[in-house]
Amino acid sequence: MELRLERIEKSVGAQVHLYPLDLTLAPRAVTVLLGATQAGKTTLMRLMAGLDVPGKGRIKADGVDVTGLPVRERNVAMVYQQFINYPSMTVADNIASPLKLRGEEGIDARVNQLAAKLHIEPFLKRLPAELSGGQQQRVALARALAKNAPLMLLDEPLVNLDYKLREELRDELSQLFAAGTSTVVYATTEPTEALLLGGYTAVMDAGELLQYGPTAEVFHRPKSIRVARAFSDPPMNLIEGGAQTNPVGALLVEALRRAQGERMSGADLTIGIRASALRITQRPSDVSLPGRVELAEIAGSDTFVHVGTALGELVAQLTGVHEFTLGAPLTLYLDPSAVHVFDAKGDLLIAPKKEGI
Repeated sequence: MELRLERIEKSVGAQVHLYPLDLTLAPRAVTVLLGATQAGKTTLMRLMAGLDVPGKGRIKADGVDVTGLPVRERNVAMVYQQFINYPSMTVADNIASPLKLRGEEGIDARVNQLAAKLHIEPFLKRLPAELSGGQQQRVALARALAKNAPLMLLDEPLVNLDYKLREELRDELSQLFAAGTSTVVYATTEPTEALLLGGYTAVMDAGELLQYGPTAEVFHRPKSIRVARAFSDPPMNLIEGGAQTNPVGALLVEALRRAQGERMSGADLTIGIRASALRITQRPSDVSLPGRVELAEIAGSDTFVHVGTALGELVAQLTGVHEFTLGAPLTLYLDPSAVHVFDAKGDLLIAPKKEGI
């Protein structure tokens, strides 16, 4: 399905939930709606589903205007944050429900196939209340996949699961979406999920659509500081023009000019450094950023170290487990060609020539 939103906007009373936006979803692909809580993601998905009607604008599905068409008259599958299943029906009957409504044949085989994909075969005869949260969400996902709708909407479906379950389901969802034919919209607050799911990403903030495009392109070339902030976890280190007047800042700006081959006025720039671009081992072209350790924390297989420097506090994301002593001197190293540069308005001026996801 090609879903096109034309000058869509939505307000509730005096409160604006969505400012006017245009968005055409890539058909039969995954589009991630990425943004913080109250960015407008759920409002937008409810309009796509037909649960709400926009204040202005039109919604077209494969060229047909469906703006006022309610959800019961659309072929849409939805998965929510909560584990929504039919409590009095077994897992097998939950998955089979959309197949029975369509009067399909071979229902048992299809149910077993979906259960196998989502690793819930042992639970087919159980009731949802007898399952863990992760298992219940797998049942909801299986039922949505069974519907085989041209449009599938998932509103932060993994947010209530623990870290390990989220990791497992993310990988499985990527494979399931790639093998399917639905146009998928997946809302999340986590940049990591957008990167793992791939496809396309629409970055939202405070009811505005800031940027839409292939996920890798949006990540590498965020069109503004607002997009970069939304698409960086941990947040991108931002060095304002005023901080560049000290010797370290001046050295960084000069190295940046040489690396990027651009003429720039340092006072008008904001330099953006992703945490993953900072290292504690030096390479020949690096700029040195000496400082002291202010905080170090381990998250999964990475270590995040906060270092007070002449440019302010910088956060580095280091692969592996590292131990640091608070207050100890530590020098961070940076390749100047690996930074983003934003102009006085906050719009992207220069993106890294090479940067891995």
